[in-house]
Amino acid sequence: MHDIRTIRDTPAAFDAALSRRGLAPVAAQILALDEARRKLILAAETAQAEANKASKDVGAAKARGDDAEFERLRALIADSKAQIAAMNDEAKAKDQALTDLLATLPNLPDPSVPDGKDEADNVEIHRHGAPRDFAFAPVEHYEIAGIKTGMDFETAAKLSGSRFVLLSGAVARLHRALAQFMLDLHVEEHGLTETITPVMVREDMMYGTGQLPKFGEDSYQTTNGWWLIPTAEVTLTNIVNGETVDESTLPRRHVAHTLCFRSEAGSAGRDTSGMLRQHQFEKVEMVSITAPDQSAAEHDRMTRCAQTVLERLGLPYRTVVLCAGDMGAGATKTHDIEVWLPGQNTYREISSVSVCGDYQARRMNARFRPAAGGKPAFVHTLNGSGLAVGRTLIAVVENGQQADGSVDLPAALHPYLGGKTRITAEGVLG
Repeated sequence: MHDIRTIRDTPAAFDAALSRRGLAPVAAQILALDEARRKLILAAETAQAEANKASKDVGAAKARGDDAEFERLRALIADSKAQIAAMNDEAKAKDQALTDLLATLPNLPDPSVPDGKDEADNVEIHRHGAPRDFAFAPVEHYEIAGIKTGMDFETAAKLSGSRFVLLSGAVARLHRALAQFMLDLHVEEHGLTETITPVMVREDMMYGTGQLPKFGEDSYQTTNGWWLIPTAEVTLTNIVNGETVDESTLPRRHVAHTLCFRSEAGSAGRDTSGMLRQHQFEKVEMVSITAPDQSAAEHDRMTRCAQTVLERLGLPYRTVVLCAGDMGAGATKTHDIEVWLPGQNTYREISSVSVCGDYQARRMNARFRPAAGGKPAFVHTLNGSGLAVGRTLIAVVENGQQADGSVDLPAALHPYLGGKTRITAEGVLG
């Protein structure tokens, strides 16, 4: 959500920032609604003051026996009540229209975000590790002999339809090990608080983090009104929904491993093979709640947390800053971390780490009390994958695949696999 006062003060700058996202000017429409709303409120308040005065005068007219004045004032008061009610109703309608319009607008790009329309305009800022030089032609994860037996798409399709997978045996164990490894790293070394959250939320929680109203088609809703979370960003960020916290408690850093659900409504025909893009998946999500002057440094810190997971697993990756046209709606700046997938011979996104400024906080009405005193201010919110578990599994098996169909596993995972170091070509841990 945007601050209407900022739009009033700098409408041209607001439109210029939105234009970087490819949107048409909208400040004039916003200000017209705002002005109409304010005029109606003022008119209703003025009419109410006049009606209050008339109410006092009607008693005086009655007391002095001025029946004509008494009847005139009574009629005036009756008419005023109807007019005031109509003006208040119209003001509420204008206010709702203004709120609805503001709720559909994305966050403004940070000045440091590069201009651009799509992923081709993103800017690489960091690269770690070199892709492995294979002595054979590497294949995608679902084509590796040792993985095929534990990655069943046909049975999953029978159970649930397309874009689901049934994991079993060594592959299921590897998936669980990855999630445990990530949680331990983030809790023990990065200082995040492990949190277990619901995966079904009320509609206002989805609104608070910006999934609603504009992106409802990307998520699933139950018949009794709950929404299945597309990411634990929704639950972790909304912990402070409606709260005013002390600045001394910031930053608050959470991590959660949850099921996530996405309809993938806008991705027809994309990544339909394998488990790269699924309707149900697991993710280890990081969320930070900070004071405004902490959020830029926190963004870099969270990016390092995600990068460290890949480094410990020995996976080559690169980090890019998303251009203005490629960012998610709630972000003011995003770092995408892309892992190397030899089966596709390219880097693919495995984590997006975003700073949202006060955009979500305004929707949630989440504030903090400054330690130095003064009025409460909106917190800043940040979120990032630390990491997507299924995509990390894909990266691990593709980068560790061997010519005979077996997979060598990263040393960091060995303690989580009972000391096992590989998945054999027959699909068992060895």
